[in-house]
Amino acid sequence: MLKSANKTETNIYTLEVAVSAEDFNKAIVKAYNKQKGKIQLPGFRKGKAPLAMIEKFYGKEVFFEDALDIVYPEVVGAAIEEAGIEPVAAPHDIDVKKMDKETGVEMTMKITVKPEITIANYKGVEADKGDATVTADDVKKELASMQERNSRTVTVEDRKAKKNDIAVIDFEGFVDGVAFEGGKGENYELTLGSGQFIPGFEEQIVGHNTGDEFDVNVTFPTEYAEELAGKDATFKCKLHELKVKELPALDDEFAKDVDDEVETLAELKKKIKADLAEKKAEEVKRNFESAVLEKVVDLVEGEIPEVMFDNKLEDDLKNYENQLAQQGIPLDMYLQYMGMDKETFKENQKPNAVKQVKLQLAVEKIAELEKIEATDEEADAKIAEMAEMYQMEADQIKKFVAIEDVKKDIVGEKTVNFLVDNAKAIVAEKPKKTAKKAAKKEEEATEAAAE
Repeated sequence: MLKSANKTETNIYTLEVAVSAEDFNKAIVKAYNKQKGKIQLPGFRKGKAPLAMIEKFYGKEVFFEDALDIVYPEVVGAAIEEAGIEPVAAPHDIDVKKMDKETGVEMTMKITVKPEITIANYKGVEADKGDATVTADDVKKELASMQERNSRTVTVEDRKAKKNDIAVIDFEGFVDGVAFEGGKGENYELTLGSGQFIPGFEEQIVGHNTGDEFDVNVTFPTEYAEELAGKDATFKCKLHELKVKELPALDDEFAKDVDDEVETLAELKKKIKADLAEKKAEEVKRNFESAVLEKVVDLVEGEIPEVMFDNKLEDDLKNYENQLAQQGIPLDMYLQYMGMDKETFKENQKPNAVKQVKLQLAVEKIAELEKIEATDEEADAKIAEMAEMYQMEADQIKKFVAIEDVKKDIVGEKTVNFLVDNAKAIVAEKPKKTAKKAAKKEEEATEAAAE
């Protein structure tokens, strides 16, 4: 039962809560029934001692703490609801003033509540709108990528190794004449110029012929593994084979091979351009939304409890831990590998947590101001989507997901859309030539490249 609720600090209420003697004694009986199986008194079989005898033997307060644990969640939950407050953390500074069988329980507690923020001028915020134009160079790069994916590797004979060749080598490294661990490989395929090996190694293979045996002299970087950092090393190498990637010709046959929906290279290029335009448009849309929300976050004013940021960081850490667990990687091992602990991780993530908490508060406040709501029909449609995604019945989804949470998500989506729809897009100025001329020139370039 709530006796009083007073705002005693910014975002903190102090509640006085009472538990009647009747309810407290019922909880004592529940605690007794839960614990009696572990208690044995002289003259009684284990678990058969009456409540009164246990209280006489151990003191009448023997089950008080357990009884309080039983009544606490329901009583405090009801008191919070009656007070009309929205907690953002568990109660703290709990002080039990009185607890006995005759008068029940009286206690006080402090509760940190959701802050009351203000936000103005959220309609019409200005944000950069990216350019979704697809250039001939974009198409060219995508074609080159297709060529790379459809290339084949062939062996080359009777010439020296050069940059971009794939060299098949044996190697073994020595420092001061002693082989070191991890410095040996056989039939290793190394693309010359890739920077895969330590500086200076790949360059010394260039110029050698297949079958050559030679030394490669290098110095390990100072930021390398401690036992090798900064040391001179010699690698005994043998070049077994040289290979190169052979790219397919860009012609109609290539177009038909990579896409069975086209007949010519020109058609393929047009399709690539259309696909890239769709992807770019979606990317621009996402980036614009992010930019708008960034501006909205900056408009939030109000004192936000630090515990909200702490809770967000804890949630982020748990989510990250779950993601790593799916890959079979323990969080502690990952953090150790990255040279940090949990506190350092949280410290690094704090700016993002602050931003996310502010954004959540902003979206909720704007939804309230604009009277944005979710209907039962919209919630049912969302649940139907989830059911289809997880291949479950809608009624099964409802057992795991509260309808109010679904509506809350819908309201959030609607509010974000409202902000984006009412934002002002800032588009970078194009060169002096008109967009129409630029588009025509682009089209001509694409056609010319196709021919």
